[in-house]
Amino acid sequence: MAHNITDLRGHLFDTLESLKDKEKPMDIDRAKAIADVSQVIINSVKVEVDYSRVTGNTVASGFLGEPDTKGGLPQPNPITDHQLPEGTISPKPGVLVHKMRG
Repeated sequence: MAHNITDLRGHLFDTLESLKDKEKPMDIDRAKAIADVSQVIINSVKVEVDYSRVTGNTVASGFLGEPDTKGGLPQPNPITDHQLPEGTISPKPGVLVHKMRG
């Protein structure tokens, strides 16, 4: 079974519908547990996106689907020291330090 953002949204909307059911509503604690686990999944994907942004590497977890190579936003290139303007250093990937002259 594929687990992706579309599946997660479906489960969350199913949970919402179950909570709204006046005849047989979902238990509140169960709905909170579903929401908590969903947040953990989303946070792990945020880490993947940040990693990809900083390193320029693609993370193939499949959760967000394959990147669209036919249009859309261009993929960022990782910053290397030889691309930095004079007076700018990068102590680690994704971090820039600008030094003022004088």
